[in-house]
Amino acid sequence: MPTTYAGAEWSPFFGIRSPDRRMRGGGTGALLAAIAYDVSLTLDLPRTETVGTALNALAHCAEALYGPRRSERGDARALEGAALIAGFLPRVVADPHDREARAGLLRGAAAAGEALAIAGLALAHALAQALGGTYGLPHGAMNALSLPPVLRFNAALVPEAVARFGAAIGAPDDAAAGVEQLARLGGFERLRDFAVPEDELAALALTAAGRAGNGFNPRPASATEIEALLRSIY
Repeated sequence: MPTTYAGAEWSPFFGIRSPDRRMRGGGTGALLAAIAYDVSLTLDLPRTETVGTALNALAHCAEALYGPRRSERGDARALEGAALIAGFLPRVVADPHDREARAGLLRGAAAAGEALAIAGLALAHALAQALGGTYGLPHGAMNALSLPPVLRFNAALVPEAVARFGAAIGAPDDAAAGVEQLARLGGFERLRDFAVPEDELAALALTAAGRAGNGFNPRPASATEIEALLRSIY
């Protein structure tokens, strides 16, 4: 019974943090029989967690459209989820106890989670996982920051997929800018705001380059390219 919009209920994977909040382990094996969504469990979710986990779900939608396992079913769920998240998230931020808006956002997150289960992850999650795993930073916030530069990177590789995503969120001419606008609802703007050390960006880029999500991108990015993406949001 999810209490956020992250979509973890659709994934068999898990991670474990040590007391210093650095990622120390993880694995797979969660085999759920059913998922129950109850909007009342989300009504008191704080704004930061609401926007962060919703942006994580939005990244699932984007990456489902150009991942190597993409399919018509995954595309349909991804586009549905993206439209619902973009449409209802501003309403939830404006009135956190708007049950209709919370329910719409939860439906979007469910669609995004199913798209994740069908198609998997790509480069934006590789960046977010490297950042979160290294510094113990919120996964949603890191996806909110990582997705826009990756969309700009992938627009040259899979322009049609990025354009479809942009149209779904109401930003047909600039999908990345549309995501940035949504991210600002949670106060997510720059990596420096999370005290990420600038002199460690090159090392972070190497870590992200080696993550599975980068390998599943339409073209894997080099560590040098990833460092440039990180610097663009620093």
